This record gives sequence, structure tokens and C-alpha cells, in this order.
Amino acid sequence: MIQTAIVTGASSGIGCAVSEKLCALGYDVFGIGRRFDSKVETEQNVGVFHQIICDLTDTDKLCAIVKQITSEHTVKILVNNAGAAYYGLHEELNPKKIQEMVRVNLEVPLILTQQLLRTLKKNNGYIINISSVTAKQPSPHGCAYAATKAGLAAFSASLFEEARKYGVKVTAIYPDMTETNLYRNADFTVGEEKASYLTPEEVAEAVEYVLKQREGIVIPELVLRPQLHRIRKK
Repeated sequence: MIQTAIVTGASSGIGCAVSEKLCALGYDVFGIGRRFDSKVETEQNVGVFHQIICDLTDTDKLCAIVKQITSEHTVKILVNNAGAAYYGLHEELNPKKIQEMVRVNLEVPLILTQQLLRTLKKNNGYIINISSVTAKQPSPHGCAYAATKAGLAAFSASLFEEARKYGVKVTAIYPDMTETNLYRNADFTVGEEKASYLTPEEVAEAVEYVLKQREGIVIPELVLRPQLHRIRKK
């Protein structure tokens, strides 16, 4: 029986790369995104990518989609990847931006995990939460974003302890600066040197590494950092 993965934020960046990697590993992938401007590339004779257009903050629609997927497929993996980020002094944000980050970065993973946990227990599945190194350190000019990622990290750690005895493997991955469009709302982006940033494909390889551990081994946390610490002003 073909096993299935659900990936949020699958239309670009890390989510797209993770979806392509999971398809290459033979999983059918249901990738959820608000819009798909580019195609997720998959090879022949491997898993199939299913494009699901959904605003993740539309909770009723999201839950209905998950219910339909679980009723028809064997869900083995949930990757909570979708992220929203706004940077700058905290007083320069507004309530709408703060709410978006809290909902997309924290509320959505909590709800999706709750909706899928019984299924993942039955299937000895994986929950992989894409957090950020900002969850582990002070983040001036990104206080709210860091807080949501720290919340996701705390959830992952507690869920690991709760679910491990049921066969569910919970991992939080903490990427540093990655070459994606996450910084589109910032006045900075990744550095020019290749050694100063990660690529989405490298984060996807980390997901593969987590999945390829022998049964009985779990990697609760995985931190990915480039050799150099560089950013570039726009």
C-alpha cells in the first residue's frame, strides 16, 4: 500500500523541496498551499504529488481536507512547514501581521497535528515541524516571529514525550538562514557567499535523514546552520 505525506507550505521553498524529496522516496504527497505559481517536479515511477489549494487559516476547510485525505489514504507523515514572517521593531508591526504569524506558524501545526494524531499513531507515523534557529536565541527585529517558532519548538518537545510510547516519531528541524522567499517582507536577505545560507534542498535532505533512521531511533531535534553568519541588506 502506498503511504501518504501531508506537507504545508508546499508551493515554494522548503515545502516544495520536501514534497519533491518525499515523492522521490515513494510517498504520495498532498501539498497544501495558498497558491501554486510553479510546479512541484516529480520523477516518473515514484510518488504522486497532489496539489491542494487552501488558506491554512480557513480552519473548517483545512479540517475537511484532512478528513477526506485520511479516509482514502494511509497517512504516514505530517510536515508542518508553512510559515509567515514579518521583521522590524516590534512596535512597527500591526495586529494583523502578528495574528498571521501566530496562526500560520503555531495554530495551524497544533490543529493539523490534533486532527492527524490518531491516524499517525495507527500508522507509526512521523510529525516533522520546521521551526527556526530563531526559536533558540534572542531575535531582535523579529521578536514575534521568534516567539511563534519557539512555541512550535516547545510543542514539538512536549509532543515527542507524549506520543513516543504510541510509536509516533516527532522531530523539530531548526534551519538557519535559507534561500527562500521568507524574507520578502524584510529589509534583508541571505548573504552572497554560498557558505552563508542553506538551500531548501538541504533542509529536505535533513527530512530524509530523519526518515531513514532505523525503527526505534528518533531524532527529536536537528539544527542546520551554514558555516558563515552573513546577511545582505536589500
